[in-house]
Amino acid sequence: MRRDVFQAIADPTRRAIIALIALQSMTPNAIAENFDASRQSISKHLRILTECELVHQEQQGREIFYSLKIEKMKEIDAWLEQYRKIWETRFSQLENVLSTIKKQTK
Repeated sequence: MRRDVFQAIADPTRRAIIALIALQSMTPNAIAENFDASRQSISKHLRILTECELVHQEQQGREIFYSLKIEKMKEIDAWLEQYRKIWETRFSQLENVLSTIKKQTK
């Protein structure tokens, strides 16, 4: 089954893993220490994040380190941008309405 970035970030554990490795590369064991879940469960989440190309694996000696692939995160940001513009427009409209009401009550 082909997954996309939105399926990957739909899970709160995967979002938390992304937040962790956004700061620094980590091994699966180091990641698992931050969760009340089995190492196998974390490995499954990491596999999904890897399939969706959100994380990168790098072998360093006997350890595998996972790091965030920023380029793929831009896909999410581009999708959110359309909604950001809508929200900003609505907040501006609300600000204008509130300003008008405030002037009328003085």
